Amino acid sequence: MSTETMSPRREHIRSISVTAFACLAGVGVAIGSAILTAGEAANDAAADPLTYLLVFGVIVAQLVLLPALGIYDEDEFGIKHYLFITLMTFSFWFITWGIILSTGASF
Repeated sequence: MSTETMSPRREHIRSISVTAFACLAGVGVAIGSAILTAGEAANDAAADPLTYLLVFGVIVAQLVLLPALGIYDEDEFGIKHYLFITLMTFSFWFITWGIILSTGASF
């Protein structure tokens, strides 16, 4: 299905849904990273490889889940979408987790 045949309202709602899902996943994985590294010093927590595996796993899960939920047709989901979801999730994780580490917040 081409994006030209989709109504502008439907396309806008889909864009908002994907963006919100990626951003909330990034914040959620940052909180998960903080929980995973609870009790460690900020420098040690930042170097923990499990947190990087966690964010990578969430990104891969989104890339599998979004087409499976029917948000995108299989012929519409391209490299641009992979990069967008990866960038948004990683960015929100990085910023949120950096704030958590620098403030010393605990969960």
